[in-house]
Amino acid sequence: MSKQTDWVDSAVPHLRLRLEFGLFFMAVPVLIAVFFPPSWMFPSLFAFTAIGIVLLHYTPGFSWAELRYNWRNWSWGEVALFAVAMTSFCAALVMATRPEAAFFLLRNRPEFLLVIWLGYPLLSALPQELLFRSLFFRRYHAILPNGRAAYLLNAALFSLAHLMYWSWIVAAMTFAGGLLFTWAYRKRGSFFYAVLLHAIAGNIIFAAGLGIYFYSGNVQRPF
Repeated sequence: MSKQTDWVDSAVPHLRLRLEFGLFFMAVPVLIAVFFPPSWMFPSLFAFTAIGIVLLHYTPGFSWAELRYNWRNWSWGEVALFAVAMTSFCAALVMATRPEAAFFLLRNRPEFLLVIWLGYPLLSALPQELLFRSLFFRRYHAILPNGRAAYLLNAALFSLAHLMYWSWIVAAMTFAGGLLFTWAYRKRGSFFYAVLLHAIAGNIIFAAGLGIYFYSGNVQRPF
């Protein structure tokens, strides 16, 4: 077999992966943010998540059992430090930007906040980590840049997936979160730790009152 034929045989699958990657992680989030009404947001995200899970399931070499690898590669002290830092940051941010929303659910609807705390880890943090950590790095590893560039790309696309909220605060927070969760997944090799940090961050965000930026009813497009 000629070298040219070998190159074509390897390039075609990579081209397909790049097309799939671009559609899933870039085109679809922009489409949802720009063209879909806020009332379609959650059905769209459900469909987006379902497609991603199917893609992950059929990724060559992937096994659901691998999500358990290094699940305990973290410490309580590290988690406690993160929780304190996250709480301090969110409290300062909400007081600076929307003081009327500060700890609103905690003060006025603690029972609803409890529902969020119970549901968010399983219904939001877990599916997002499946898509943006497991699917991203397992299915598309062959076309990703090396080293830190892959982390930055992951964080940027994680932020882009939240474009639908049209908020620079959401964009900045999800970019930073993407870097942290990727570090947990890649450097610590623990999918569980990525989900845990994501769940803690999300629950603190809603407790502090920053959930106001993640509420579809408050979305205001700039056009």
